[in-house]
Amino acid sequence: MPTRRDFLTLLAASAAVDPACIDTASADPPVTSGSDIGSLYPFIAAQSARCQRSGLPVQSCLQPAFSNFEAWRKLARSTVFESLHYAPPKCAIAPKLLSREERDGYTQENIEFSTTPDIRVPAAVLIPKGRTKPGPAVVALHDHGAFYFYGREKLLEDAGDNLSLTAFRKQYYGGHSIAVEMVKRGYVVIVIDMFYWGERRLLLDKDPDDWRTRPDGISPERITAFNRRSSELENLTGRTIYAAGFTWPGVMFWDDIRTVDYLCSRPDVDPKRIACVGLSVGGFRSCHLAALDPRIKASVVVGWMTSFPHQLKKNVYNTIGHSMLVPGLYNSLDYCDVACIAAPSAMLVINGSKDGLFDRDGVNAAFKRLHAGYKKAGHPDKVRTLLFDTPHEFNTEMQAEAWDWLKKWL
Repeated sequence: MPTRRDFLTLLAASAAVDPACIDTASADPPVTSGSDIGSLYPFIAAQSARCQRSGLPVQSCLQPAFSNFEAWRKLARSTVFESLHYAPPKCAIAPKLLSREERDGYTQENIEFSTTPDIRVPAAVLIPKGRTKPGPAVVALHDHGAFYFYGREKLLEDAGDNLSLTAFRKQYYGGHSIAVEMVKRGYVVIVIDMFYWGERRLLLDKDPDDWRTRPDGISPERITAFNRRSSELENLTGRTIYAAGFTWPGVMFWDDIRTVDYLCSRPDVDPKRIACVGLSVGGFRSCHLAALDPRIKASVVVGWMTSFPHQLKKNVYNTIGHSMLVPGLYNSLDYCDVACIAAPSAMLVINGSKDGLFDRDGVNAAFKRLHAGYKKAGHPDKVRTLLFDTPHEFNTEMQAEAWDWLKKWL
């Protein structure tokens, strides 16, 4: 039987290998990619590039093969829907009025309605005082913000607002309740709670009463603790959704489309004058709602426009979570290509040059391709892109541009 001495002798002999037989590639220093995913980035980026032709995704409307824009739009919209892996059975909206509140210049109706046979979505509808005939309406889409405790409340107003909500609006919305800003300009406005937010937030079996009931006097510290826990479990929730065979964006986009169904059922809404507005993931939703639902005549997309290949190196970590990921779609269409599906719906896109969530070159590339896409569609005047010298926000100056845009097209 070989002894330990024999083994060490054999090991030493095997180390004396002819240098010509050594794979020098394995001796190279590690690749320095400057990416959040280090040495794996070159391979991953190469797979993205492999799915493109002449620097464009294979189904981009700017590909020369797509000479008929209408035919392209039909194909591209179908591609997005198929990628969502979410097509629940049709059902009646069955709206239910829960309460009505008279406010300064408007009435707020708190309602719920069905988006699928097993989902009832809570919403607030703001109606201008004196509305006597069908008029324009807006779907207001709330953000992510790692703030899960509240959903639609971020865009509303209430005399008993929690300090956390007030601070949040000050940081991201210039201190304004944008749904109220819009209703005072004559729009019927609806805001729903997105899946995983507000009344649809994640609750565990042993959660304390204050997290379950959300009392008016709950402290900012308790809200922060809930938001932290929800952030920690967002990844697990997303993985569970994908393991179940559907996608998180599929749920979001379907709920938003069904929200338009609800608006069209109201006698005070003109179904030919409906718009959507959103910041951050609300902007992501606004872009997709305009692309997937031709009833949207104008949209405002704030803080969410880029070319996704530019995000891969260092801008995925805080940007493309499970709630913003449509697996495989970007083999065919970049995010800015999806936006072009909306044409001829009028689209205003606003980003901040100091927004660290997005690669600046990716934003510029997306803006350029948006204009090229709308030009190819024959509607170059119906897209506008603005870059403010700001961080990730929808401030007062941006809102002024948004309200002018809605007034122009609605």
